[in-house]
Amino acid sequence: MPNNYRIAKVSSLLKKEITLILQNDLENDLLKSNFIHISKVDLTRDLQFCKIYVTSTAEEEIRKEIVDNLNLAKNFIKHTLGQRVEMRRVPEMTFKDDTVLEKGLSVLKLLEELKNKTQDKDSKFEGNNAKS
Repeated sequence: MPNNYRIAKVSSLLKKEITLILQNDLENDLLKSNFIHISKVDLTRDLQFCKIYVTSTAEEEIRKEIVDNLNLAKNFIKHTLGQRVEMRRVPEMTFKDDTVLEKGLSVLKLLEELKNKTQDKDSKFEGNNAKS
């Protein structure tokens, strides 16, 4: 159980520090001009590898380009992270596009459409009963 606590603490620390690196140290115009948020950091039990899930308000094509740029800059990010955080070994990073927000919004949209359709059917049904 303490190992899970340790992983959670290290993940939280990595998320905080990588966010600061993205905001202050990277000189990429694409990254500076778009809002980027790290939504989740998945860290392996041995602290050797991590997947960093990134969300952005940009279009899908631009988001893919952002993730590609982050993956190209991961060596710089890892080096800077190693200078800021005292760890025996900084984990290997992979940046991924987090589509959970989009999926959630599409489900909410479908539920809203379904709600509107049932309300339309109910109002038609009540209109037919009023005529009788």
